[in-house]
Amino acid sequence: MNGGASSCEAGTRAELYSAKTASQELRPPDLHVRWLGRMEFIRALAFQEEIVLKKRDDSSVEDQLLLLEHEPVYTIGRTPDHSSLSAPGRIRRGELGAAHLPHPVFAINRGGQATYHGPGQLMGYPIIDLRGCGQDLHKYLRWLEQLLIDLLAAYGIASSRRESLTGVWVGDRKIASIGVGIRHWITMHGFALNVSGDLSPFDHIVPCGINNVAMTSMEKETGAAFSVIRVAASIEKLALNQIGDLRVIREAQSINV
Repeated sequence: MNGGASSCEAGTRAELYSAKTASQELRPPDLHVRWLGRMEFIRALAFQEEIVLKKRDDSSVEDQLLLLEHEPVYTIGRTPDHSSLSAPGRIRRGELGAAHLPHPVFAINRGGQATYHGPGQLMGYPIIDLRGCGQDLHKYLRWLEQLLIDLLAAYGIASSRRESLTGVWVGDRKIASIGVGIRHWITMHGFALNVSGDLSPFDHIVPCGINNVAMTSMEKETGAAFSVIRVAASIEKLALNQIGDLRVIREAQSINV
């Protein structure tokens, strides 16, 4: 897979995978992190589905974490209620609401309501076989949240969970959204971390179905400029170090056999 067209310079791309020898020493043999650059949503979705099918048919296929940016797009999860695709009063009940939106809309096989993806946002799509992780979806969601909380802490941003609201927050402002799909206990979709750039496309919807929610970004919280690919490099290292937290149950079971 060559990935999508990337706006990142070759030198910066190389930095993401610098010190390969050290990285390989830390990397579990069944997790592969890939930077795909900027890619159309539909192409990334097809790529995820391709990997899920391979893992379904062959349990030896390694787990993967796909890191990328999207061209502007809205998505919504598997729900008959599409009202979150519009700010209150913009569409009639039961309508998808795509006509008033400035970017395409895709209804996909993840949980959750409407959200926006676009340049300046780091997308992370872990494709992990939870059959090797205790088949514990709740634990997986908390693992994703902790991964993002630890990442933000490394950049001096204090963030946290909010009870009954999946995702990551800075105070009452949402900085990262999480929505996952599961097929044959194999995960797809994942997280969207607002790194930098324009947040105004969120104004056309009710993000995650939460009325009056304020969206924020790393750039907005700190006033500093951030490169998505550099943040991707940071989360790659964290994911490689923390993936074992999902493997604990499997490893314990192996020891007890």
